[in-house]
Amino acid sequence: MQALAALLPDELVARVPGLALGEARRVVSLVHRHGALPEVTPSGVRRAPYQALRSRVTTPALTLLEERPSALDPFVKYAFAAPDGAVIEAVRIPLERPGRFVACVSSQVGCGMGCAFCGTARLGYRRQLAAWEIVDQVRQLRDRLPPGARIHGVVFQGMGEPLANLEAVLRSVRICCEPSALAIDACAVTVSTVGLLPRLCELTAALPRRVRVALSIGSALPERRATLIPSERAHPLAALLEVLAAHARRTRVAPLLTVTLLGGVNDGDDDVAALAALVERFVAAAGLQPRLSLVTYNRLGDDDPFVPSPPERLEAIREVIGRRGTPVVRRYSGGGDVGAACGQLGLALAAGS
Repeated sequence: MQALAALLPDELVARVPGLALGEARRVVSLVHRHGALPEVTPSGVRRAPYQALRSRVTTPALTLLEERPSALDPFVKYAFAAPDGAVIEAVRIPLERPGRFVACVSSQVGCGMGCAFCGTARLGYRRQLAAWEIVDQVRQLRDRLPPGARIHGVVFQGMGEPLANLEAVLRSVRICCEPSALAIDACAVTVSTVGLLPRLCELTAALPRRVRVALSIGSALPERRATLIPSERAHPLAALLEVLAAHARRTRVAPLLTVTLLGGVNDGDDDVAALAALVERFVAAAGLQPRLSLVTYNRLGDDDPFVPSPPERLEAIREVIGRRGTPVVRRYSGGGDVGAACGQLGLALAAGS
């Protein structure tokens, strides 16, 4: 039986004889609000279709293991256990507007991409997450919000490479955006990837129109990028950007290009010049500016060979690129004291395995 939280209303109608679309929407709403279904038939749903539905679906849920609020900022990291005991980490990210938060969710247990500056890479690939396991992270973070607060957006930037679990990620994106499910505005959903070329093509063809794609650059210099993001050798950055440019032309939604700045590694003048040239080529191909996010590196321990780029260097890079008309933000990556910052998810799990 399939998990109810991974089904859309029309799919539920197709599975349950006699169930009306309005009833399916009511049931979907209930499971995403409460994580389970009542034994008594709910109002607005007929008894016979409801009992047939209950015999055809399951309502599993993740178990909260730990909630770790940062002492430095309003970031909160959560660890959940799946039914098989796998540990999944997610982060609640505050937005500038009070009471609004973003759910940073994982799509895999561990990750097999091997990026040099990512703590999850040390864990290695363990398994894929089912769509309901991705969706339930959002629900559980929402259920633990302060009174009056809400989850405004979802970013697939936690453990794992989303394109390596494409079917489950696409399904969970649709459920996040479904009005009777999690009701997240599509323009507040971002799928972040280091880039797997064939699957990036599939992703951009299947995503709801306003969902944004974020691509981790590492370095605009191919050989240097390959030392940081090994998938560059099989899935070159230039080809990935061609796909994103075509997607931007079709949807008029600019991708987010992210660069985690490593002191003395990818923040030199040659990297900056290559990044500026990359942006210019993208604008020429797409007809619109990408968004560029400069991310402060979070060290992964005493044995980490990398250090963050100095703040003044980061600001200088922002000014160089920004002068060309590209929107550039310095992304604050919080929760470093609890392992919630960018690149840190799964680090504690790797240390304990």
